[in-house]
Amino acid sequence: MTDPVSLAGNESESLRRRWPSRRTVWRWHFYSGLLCIPFVLWLSLTGTIYLFKPQIDAWLDRGYDNLQVSGSPASVSAQIGAALAAVPHGTLDAYELPVDAHSAVRVLVNQGQELFRVHVHPQTLKVLGVVNDEGRFSNVILHLHGELMLGDGGSITVELAASWIIVMLISGLFLWWPRNAGIGGILYPRLNGGRRVFWRDLHAVTGFHVSMFALFLLVSGLPWTKSWGNLLKQARQLSSETTVHQDWPTGSGNAGTARADDDGTTINEHAGHGMAMADTLTAAIDYRVIDRMVITVGALGLPPPVRIAPPSANAPQWTARSDTQNRPRRSNLVLDADTGEVLSRMDFPARPLIDRIIGYGVAAHEGQLFGWFNQVLGVFTTSGLILVSISAVVMWWRRRTIGTLGAPVAQESTRFAIGFFVLMTLLGTVLPLLGLSMIAVWLVERLVLRRIAPVREFLGLPSVADGQQAT
Repeated sequence: MTDPVSLAGNESESLRRRWPSRRTVWRWHFYSGLLCIPFVLWLSLTGTIYLFKPQIDAWLDRGYDNLQVSGSPASVSAQIGAALAAVPHGTLDAYELPVDAHSAVRVLVNQGQELFRVHVHPQTLKVLGVVNDEGRFSNVILHLHGELMLGDGGSITVELAASWIIVMLISGLFLWWPRNAGIGGILYPRLNGGRRVFWRDLHAVTGFHVSMFALFLLVSGLPWTKSWGNLLKQARQLSSETTVHQDWPTGSGNAGTARADDDGTTINEHAGHGMAMADTLTAAIDYRVIDRMVITVGALGLPPPVRIAPPSANAPQWTARSDTQNRPRRSNLVLDADTGEVLSRMDFPARPLIDRIIGYGVAAHEGQLFGWFNQVLGVFTTSGLILVSISAVVMWWRRRTIGTLGAPVAQESTRFAIGFFVLMTLLGTVLPLLGLSMIAVWLVERLVLRRIAPVREFLGLPSVADGQQAT
């Protein structure tokens, strides 16, 4: 008959073989946090600001609204003419329908590789302001958030950091997982256990409450990144016989709202809708036809901003589009230049499933899917991440030993941490940039860092002669 004690021991040993030790996960959590905390703080701060883009833009543009308009407005073609005259050698990118009769007309004008937003009085045709669209505050914040103002290289850096933040959150949840019946330190921080317990609980409990929301923000942002976003588009293209339509840019283009043309080519709004077409083509366009289109499009009641754009190399007909940040409410129209009528319309529900999933994710990511509560939820998440980061730094500073980094000391073991290894392998496969960085870190640690005694002692690594390193 099997000894119950022996059976329990074997079961316990089996569990230890399937799952990594707490110290192993702690080391993963520590090093991913060490790498990610500066990025967590940066992305949380810039992301919080961008959550309030509608309010910020409205405040910055307040001087262009509530204008004195005493009579009928000038024709749309005349308004466009005034805007083009304000930008030498400019070509029309898009005409934005004014929100009301007392708002300035916004006309987007291309000049070479730049895009300008020209504000025109709807009646007097006075140019009230010419703003480089890339220099608008909300666009600068989005550049800082998505690419660190470093173009595609910055986008890849942010993607890599986001991938390791996912590792940090998952390993943190493993460390938080309840191991006793009490809920103190699990659902709320204990206030009577001293400073060490308070900071640990503040870190763990806050991390638990925001981790799911944070993981959503990280995953919903991946389609915009240079590496993973391009891989997703290529994978979609392989399974499609036609050109893939995509309503968002990847890489450095993620600093602007994408406009996808009829052939599916995605171009950055702030790079200009008509950038690909020749100046000779723009010169041949009769802008008077837009007077009819404005009447048709305005009657549809599309959520603002609504923009009407001339033909381009990628879109040979006049088009109109709602560029609202609440993407499920967006619509794309193709217009008849002769009559101004709608030739075709594509609303959000008609888009492919993957586009709708990503569209919902991006709208929620930007805080625009379900009104003010979406913004509040975003602030709750980013504030929680900031608090988690600060508490982590405090704990590290209080616990560290002078002369060392303060990482948990690696413990040698012959046990194979299958559960954690499989989870990290899956993540490294789904996120190739993360997987490659994991391999690089492992090689550098094993072949270089462990062979340099001062570095090995500083990082808390075992020596090469100690045998196999803990997972």
